[in-house]
Amino acid sequence: MGAYRPNKSIDFNLESKKMQGEGRQMLRETKVSDLITNKKRLVEVPYTASLADTINALMANRILAAPVAAPPGQWIGAGGSMIMESDKQTGVARKHYIGMVTMLDVLAHIAGNGPEDLDRRMQVPVSSIIGHCLESLTLWTINTHTGITDCMEVFCKGIHRALVPVDSQMENIAGVELMESASSYHMLTQMDLLRFLKNHEHDLQPLLQRPIAQLGAIVDAVVGVSKKTKVMDAITSMNKAALNAVPILESTGAVNADRTQLIDGKGRKPVGTFSATDLRGCPISVLQSCLQVSVMEFINKLSEIPQHESSGLRNSTDELVTCRPESKLGEVVDKVVSNHVHRAWVVDESGMLTGVVSLTDIIKVIRVWLLSDRT
Repeated sequence: MGAYRPNKSIDFNLESKKMQGEGRQMLRETKVSDLITNKKRLVEVPYTASLADTINALMANRILAAPVAAPPGQWIGAGGSMIMESDKQTGVARKHYIGMVTMLDVLAHIAGNGPEDLDRRMQVPVSSIIGHCLESLTLWTINTHTGITDCMEVFCKGIHRALVPVDSQMENIAGVELMESASSYHMLTQMDLLRFLKNHEHDLQPLLQRPIAQLGAIVDAVVGVSKKTKVMDAITSMNKAALNAVPILESTGAVNADRTQLIDGKGRKPVGTFSATDLRGCPISVLQSCLQVSVMEFINKLSEIPQHESSGLRNSTDELVTCRPESKLGEVVDKVVSNHVHRAWVVDESGMLTGVVSLTDIIKVIRVWLLSDRT
């Protein structure tokens, strides 16, 4: 009889599964402190800052939102939040974060008052526009000791960003409108979390190789705007629906098609994306002159703006980020992270919309997998 020869492929598979299990366990043990190691100091705006100054701050720092700070005790704040910055030595409160201003807040204020007298409205204090968007009314904090799956649970709720107290003594894991005080904060976003996970994609390989349709990551309901919709109407509609971006849809030719509201995008061909991210890099003078033009005309004009004028920001409208139902999760993660967009439109073989995959959906899928024992 011949000598026994162990099955090398079986040994390799067992070793591979063991390594994958160890990798998943290491990810489970990740803390929020590991996610903010390279984060810069928090960018904030004072409650007295004008809208124009606020936009300049967002553009200069290439961010979509910033907390608004006021003297302690002077403001009730967003939804009654009590998130303070205090002196590290004395513990005395120095400022109170009263809410979050987002680019969509700014746009909703501009579009909601019509195109007239924009210069005057750009001088209003930022504190007067907090709350145009629902997210601005609520501040979330996540402790540095919070585990990654608990952090993901917060972002699974559709929360796009949260404040992380650098040296807090609080024991809370994560929550909304906590009594929180720290000497400084960082901002943690859904994109920060997804970038971290992408950097550890080796530990996620079994999941990343599966199709997004199989994982249930696709949201079937998707709304958009006609390419003939005016910029002002698109912004107003997005604000009402709490959407930061919508697909621009090919017109059907119907004479009575409503161009002032969001329309069902299923089975329609997307030709672009209208996003608050892109509008962040738009000079106010251009935006003012474009409120009454169609979204496609505006995007064409936006693409002509020299890079230095738009702070070097890439327009997500330059390339329509799409995927197919059979696309692997890893491919979708690569697309949204490399293009710095917060969603990918799902299309069929004819290029017609069938749904959307957002960062929230991706984070949900990954969290479920991390908490399970399945490969």
